[in-house]
Amino acid sequence: MSTSDSTVAADEQAGAAASRPLEILFAAVALAFTATYLYLGTQIPLRQEAAPGQIDARFWPLLLGVAGVAVSIALLVIAIARPAPSREDIEPIQPGGVVRVIATCALTGLYVALWTVASVVAFGYRIELFPIITALFMASLMLIFGQRRWLGLVLYPIAVTAFIYVLFGVLLRVPL
Repeated sequence: MSTSDSTVAADEQAGAAASRPLEILFAAVALAFTATYLYLGTQIPLRQEAAPGQIDARFWPLLLGVAGVAVSIALLVIAIARPAPSREDIEPIQPGGVVRVIATCALTGLYVALWTVASVVAFGYRIELFPIITALFMASLMLIFGQRRWLGLVLYPIAVTAFIYVLFGVLLRVPL
């Protein structure tokens, strides 16, 4: 075994490099996201103001938003004040990983867009789209991330979709 072979093997086992700008960027994105969430939580319309000592529809969103902003600020302070933590336990980006992330984001955007169309009428029948698009979404994600067996591509998405639909749509009566 030559020294170039051992160098390649060592590089394959090495983790990702520490990056202070990356830590700051993630903390800033988390702060922007949670601040937006907090602002949107303050905009929730109330049918009736809560009496003193009671909670209303804004309570949990505001509590979660404030907690998220506080944690994000702590992350940002830590990212700026301390040296970047070692990332040797994190694997480097794998070939095709960026393409999978982009495909997942695009697929998720399409799923959310199609979910807003609750149902369609075809051939005189009202067809609910949630179970169909959810099963296709899950099967597509599993295909993107390497599942090739029929059990994973067909049975698992159908079973999980049925569970979600029965639990939320039928038992809890949450509009899907």
